[in-house]
Amino acid sequence: MTKARLRFFENSVNQRHITDADRYLYQQEPPRYNLVVIGTGTMGQEHMRVAALLGRARVLGIYDQQVHSMDAAEAAYRAISSDVLRRYADLESACNDADADVLMICTPNFTHLEVLKTALASGKPIFLEKPMATTLADAVALLDAAENHSAFVQIGLQYRYKAQYQEAFHEVKARGSLGQIHTISMSEYRPPFLDKVGQWNKFNCNTGGTLVEKCCHYFDLMNLMADSRAVRVYATGGRAVNFLDFKKDGVASDIDDHAFVCIDYANGIKASFTLNMFCADFSEELIVVGDQGRVVTHERFDFHAQVPTQTSIKVEIGENGASRSTQLSYPKLIEQSGHHGATYYEHIALMDQLDGKQVDCATVQQGLWSMIVACAAQESLRSGHVVSIDSFLRAQQLQHVLEGGKV
Repeated sequence: MTKARLRFFENSVNQRHITDADRYLYQQEPPRYNLVVIGTGTMGQEHMRVAALLGRARVLGIYDQQVHSMDAAEAAYRAISSDVLRRYADLESACNDADADVLMICTPNFTHLEVLKTALASGKPIFLEKPMATTLADAVALLDAAENHSAFVQIGLQYRYKAQYQEAFHEVKARGSLGQIHTISMSEYRPPFLDKVGQWNKFNCNTGGTLVEKCCHYFDLMNLMADSRAVRVYATGGRAVNFLDFKKDGVASDIDDHAFVCIDYANGIKASFTLNMFCADFSEELIVVGDQGRVVTHERFDFHAQVPTQTSIKVEIGENGASRSTQLSYPKLIEQSGHHGATYYEHIALMDQLDGKQVDCATVQQGLWSMIVACAAQESLRSGHVVSIDSFLRAQQLQHVLEGGKV
């Protein structure tokens, strides 16, 4: 039986007198795998932090084209680990280190396809951050390339591991609390895009557009909840507040800051998504309604007040059974490690895959379908018309995607 980690005690200052010989509840298995992080910005550093916390893999080395990013990542990692990091001079040496067991790609969106090509040539397992590409053509090319890869490729759609969505899936899929599902509604209200190196996230050509860069997480969640393929998408939105006067090297920002998206699924489920990126704080909501009841999840992060994230789920089924409202949380150390704990459980799935176990993580096919919905929404937002997924893919000569595997 696996022993529970007692992190509060094992890391406590007043427990340092416990030697290795006396560690039982505090004992941690040594890392079994070596991880190379490619791209050491915000997400790369989060993955380094989570890997150290989980302890099943050690960060072997790092690579980034920006020396300052590697310096910052190494300094931050030094505060949590005594491991000496290898710093690679180029992408090829990072991908082909014989000691590396898995490659983690956390570079900007527009670099993913080219970086992945080099990573695939190594034959190693790969973790690729979301979104998998900036254009649908690149995403399909990535899928085609990954199909011939001898190891797995996991996509970093970690919102599916957030506590409230794990519980919502359990209520809907495992318990069947709501009966047959008919509608799904999601929303995110948040501040603007943060600063990035070179401000790459302020331009559609680098990101694929806001609905690709920021919202592929939510389209992944809705695709999973609907358990069907999107057939029609309509979106409206645009630029109202953020970065209207922002320029980089004389080029004006063109990133959208709000949108409303409607999705029709092949099985009849209707879904909607609302995004607003000029709010003072963060909140997310999911509402799933079936013929027997409703599930509502809510997440609130008031970063101005610096209070912990408040997360809840409500199951409302009226006369069909017991309704309830529950506050949710992961252990504090895990929640603080990144994305309210979702990245930690994403890493567990990654390690389990390396152990040869069957896991429920984001596949390349699922990453592609999150992008298909997002790209169709971007096209609808641009054109003002409803987008048929079949016609949209055929127009780009990507109709073979429709014959692919499961969503």
